[in-house]
Amino acid sequence: LRSTGVEAQEVSLALARRSVAGNGIADRCEVRLGDLRDPAALPEGAVFDLVTGTPPYLPPGTGRESARVQCGPCRIEHRGGIEDYCRTAARLLAPGGWFVACAGGAQAPRVRDAARGAGLVVARARDVVPRAGKPPLLAVHAMQRADDLLVGAPPMPEPQPPLVVRDARGAWTGEFRALRRAMGMP
Repeated sequence: LRSTGVEAQEVSLALARRSVAGNGIADRCEVRLGDLRDPAALPEGAVFDLVTGTPPYLPPGTGRESARVQCGPCRIEHRGGIEDYCRTAARLLAPGGWFVACAGGAQAPRVRDAARGAGLVVARARDVVPRAGKPPLLAVHAMQRADDLLVGAPPMPEPQPPLVVRDARGAWTGEFRALRRAMGMP
């Protein structure tokens, strides 16, 4: 497996590179400074089996701006949102490839519209609830090009139950613990 990451913020780039080195994968994982939406961020003609992204969730004026250098651009769409990420992913996907993106918990219609506008279809989606009884904080959406979906397969299977991270008492749920173990996290 080879991986290429694109990070727009220099401070986050340094953190990502330290993480890559610390995990012993620097020989097969490159992290570049740039904006994924900028065609110059990757070599011309580059395609990928998997493209991931977490665009900012809030249009300007709809949320509180953070003064922290890493947080502001991650929350507020100063350089674009899910629509831009979907268009970029569609350009970068290899045949049969997947685009997986996180979006705000209440943005499913916007994500579906953005996908459709880029020639993609949301094939799977799952809400993530931070604590039992709370609304979804975010959702994970897995998309493919419309012409890559299996012929006759429904574009969206039965909805999955949300992933609840913490129970009502604040303890990690069994499902979240299992997910951490599956990812090799203590």
